[in-house]
Amino acid sequence: MLQMEDIKSYTLKELEDLLREKAYPKFYAHQIFNWIYKKRIENFDLMTNLSKEARGFLKNNFYFSHLKLIERETSEDGTEKFLFELDDGHRIETVLIPEGKRITLCVSTQVGCKFKCRFCVSGISGFKRNLRTSEIISQYLEVAKRIGRITNIVFMGIGEPLDNFDNVVKSIEILKEPHGISFGRRRICISTLGIIPKIEKLRELNLGIKLSISLHSPDSKVRTFLMPATKRYPLKELMKAVKAFAKYGRYPITFEYIMIRNLNTKKEDALKLVKLVKGINCKINLIPYNPSPYFEWEAPSIQEIEVFKNTLKKCKIFFTLRRPRGEDIKAACGQLKVTFKN
Repeated sequence: MLQMEDIKSYTLKELEDLLREKAYPKFYAHQIFNWIYKKRIENFDLMTNLSKEARGFLKNNFYFSHLKLIERETSEDGTEKFLFELDDGHRIETVLIPEGKRITLCVSTQVGCKFKCRFCVSGISGFKRNLRTSEIISQYLEVAKRIGRITNIVFMGIGEPLDNFDNVVKSIEILKEPHGISFGRRRICISTLGIIPKIEKLRELNLGIKLSISLHSPDSKVRTFLMPATKRYPLKELMKAVKAFAKYGRYPITFEYIMIRNLNTKKEDALKLVKLVKGINCKINLIPYNPSPYFEWEAPSIQEIEVFKNTLKKCKIFFTLRRPRGEDIKAACGQLKVTFKN
């Protein structure tokens, strides 16, 4: 007998291989995916197009984990934040951002974060563990069950997605699988502080998804100060990896740029940014800093924002200015937290 495992951590291919090894038809895997992800059935006895023997095999070797919804908050702007408890008692947050016809789910990938960026609450309590593939997928399933249609998914919640590389990639494979959720690859985005080897590996896998880089400064010293972990991944080398990814990717690279008053918002910073991204198919996502009691930073002034924007505009750099979403419920960028089990 196999060790009991959560079936939602299996990709279609992994399930096909296992069933073939146990002398069950390969197409059973397709039917199982259809039951779980299209019909949302989590009871093997109800999977009636499988043989009785196969259903017994599944019951004896697999289980369904569940996220327990502890709290659901709604912002004045329509953003929703879900506090989920995992099987071991740890808690994570997941955010839903509606904007017109676009409904984006921001999922977490770790319990806590080990990288301790100096503007992000997620790393304050430290790191406990990676989320399992099933726990990543379950965030989508639990929110979709409650609100219905989700158009986009961003791996941008608690944790560094590329530090949990294997489980994140598996969850993307499950999300994309036509026999299951069938989520469009162009509607999936991974955000990373820039773990170079994993960006290169992601490029080799050619998943066809979007990539977002947490940049926050075109100056390597300032960037390393804001994100100490990036000292291992020099900005110059990171940009080489990003250029390679952009060359073979289908979509523009997004550079996330949190604007902090009197730190990275001068005209000179904008000009350095223009030079840094030259030749890359990209867009800049400007994010005014969301105040937090844990840090002493301030949001940029309107004048700072305008000077920065106008400089990018004159240099013909495509950018968007993200208005704060969910700030009143602590669901905005850099405000998500984690609760560890005592």
